[in-house]
Amino acid sequence: MRQAEDLIITQVDLLIVGAGPAGMAAAVEARKHGLDVLLVDEQPSPGGQIWRSVEAGEGRDDILGSAYFEGRDVSKAFRACGAGYLPNAQVWQVDRGFRVLLTSQGQPQILEAKTVLLASGAQERPVPFPGWTLPGVLTVGAAQILLKNAGQIPVEPVWIAGSGPLPLLYAVQLLRAGGRIAGYLDTAPAGNWRAGVVYLPGALRSARDLIKGLGWSAVLRKQVKMVRHVTSIEATGADHIESLRYKVRGGPDVVVPAQLLLVHEGVVPNIHPALSLGCAVSWNSAQHCFAPQVDGWGETSVENLFIAGDGAGIAGAKAAQLRGTLAAIRISTKVGRLDHSAANGLAGEVRTRLRKELAIRPFLDALFPPRAQIFQPADATIVCRCEEVTAGEIRSAAAVGCPGPNQIKAATRAGMGPCQGRQCGYTVTRILADVQGRAPAEVGFFNIRPPLKPVTLGELAALAGRSTGDNQGLFEDTIGSADPHVVE
Repeated sequence: MRQAEDLIITQVDLLIVGAGPAGMAAAVEARKHGLDVLLVDEQPSPGGQIWRSVEAGEGRDDILGSAYFEGRDVSKAFRACGAGYLPNAQVWQVDRGFRVLLTSQGQPQILEAKTVLLASGAQERPVPFPGWTLPGVLTVGAAQILLKNAGQIPVEPVWIAGSGPLPLLYAVQLLRAGGRIAGYLDTAPAGNWRAGVVYLPGALRSARDLIKGLGWSAVLRKQVKMVRHVTSIEATGADHIESLRYKVRGGPDVVVPAQLLLVHEGVVPNIHPALSLGCAVSWNSAQHCFAPQVDGWGETSVENLFIAGDGAGIAGAKAAQLRGTLAAIRISTKVGRLDHSAANGLAGEVRTRLRKELAIRPFLDALFPPRAQIFQPADATIVCRCEEVTAGEIRSAAAVGCPGPNQIKAATRAGMGPCQGRQCGYTVTRILADVQGRAPAEVGFFNIRPPLKPVTLGELAALAGRSTGDNQGLFEDTIGSADPHVVE
């Protein structure tokens, strides 16, 4: 594999952002057709979130399970395919055309590409509740990252509160690793199985995954205190979480001591890069989130810009690989390396496998919806962690006229911090929808402007020093469009 830092790159056929299942599969497929490919990723090694540190995690296979170490073969294939690879690189601007601005090892770089594939995956859904900003309150995904990266588990017994496959999986992994669970608060709404059973016949096409999930549940029921139908949670403490208050549907408040609380209410696509490029998005009512509009190949409303994997809609690692492969096949025709007839022939089998992988998704979406309370937090609850803006402040601003998310941002500073609204955007949208009696799809999301990630003035100055001609104009455009609250 060529290391990108050893290359002088002016333009590649395909630039892939993200080295998870979709990005690696796309790179392998594109290289089969002779494309010049460069993959850039924030992490030091391939794998993405689902297979994070998979190349170094052989000693934890028994803990993390087969679905984790399956990524090792994908990573090996990617390493051997001949694609350029730039790890530890943070993309902070993508311009149509395409030019991509990123920082690698503290130095800004400009890359050009004929086509771009965004394979930047998903993020955990923000879960605002009283006390969620206290030290000792983490997401399940964050705890799993520590396990994958360093084999670390909490010393003290943990409380897990949430809904979906990930909390079940992590709880089982934690027990395998010798960890202790104080209790598991299942926040899936009561009666959700009735909504899910409608989709069960289709889900049976993925019987292996269903059996796996039932196995996790069986293990936890034997070893862990399971509390179902939890409707609300609250973390309390001075400098650190000290107790946890929860309520079961129709029951009284229960208060228990707690040193560590892990929460999770599903995942949502990482839409920030797509929004910054003006891609059309639509509201996915089944997954309670916005998702980019893509065609059957993964191409967005912006020509030659593709999105694959969970960034185009939550579907899991195997589906992400297949989506990445489809995108690479189509891109190969776009750059003249594959004719349309051959592309359709290759895509037929891939689409058959993809339909099978997607068959379980409606069942899971219906079985594990996020609880309604996270969309309507109490007035005193902090919604924007970066700027410490409460739900009450957002409601007050929402009641004045009929503002949208961007007017709320201007009035309250919600969404102006380093996370660019990743932790508050959906809550702002849902509060606006509730106050104004509108649908989330009508309210919309924040406008997203570059930089997508925090950039230092030193990095911008270095870019200016290296910019001449067309690049000088690019630098001026970047300075003009940058959000001053993000550039540090």
